[in-house]
Amino acid sequence: MTVELVNRSGALIPENEIVSLIDFGIGYMELNPECEISMSFVDVQEMEELHIKWMQEDGPTDVLSFPMDMPEKKGDVVTLGDIVISPAVAAKQALDAGHSTEHEMYILVTHGLLHILGYDHADKDEEKIMFALQEKIVEEWKNK
Repeated sequence: MTVELVNRSGALIPENEIVSLIDFGIGYMELNPECEISMSFVDVQEMEELHIKWMQEDGPTDVLSFPMDMPEKKGDVVTLGDIVISPAVAAKQALDAGHSTEHEMYILVTHGLLHILGYDHADKDEEKIMFALQEKIVEEWKNK
């Protein structure tokens, strides 16, 4: 698996753990382990600019996903896409949720991966499925 990880946020990022989690998530979703993915960690200002440009929504968000290629069949090697995370937004959400910033980033990495793979949370049923799956992937990764 190829993970390109760039940190422009100024925050410390648990890079090895995030790469491990992406690797685990790709395997969990039964994708070819040689698939590529790009991760960027950005500051609040850059995240807000991306949020406005791509989602036409004001203010920063926690995670954005930009899908590229979907495997046509099991085993295809593709560039899955890009995930962008704001550690500062993750830290605030972690505080509100009562868990660590690292755990919040793990949830957001998995959330971004699932978006790239076509999962969404536009309605309550989709949200229930997606959020349960992201929690399951993170917990199984932590307990491996």
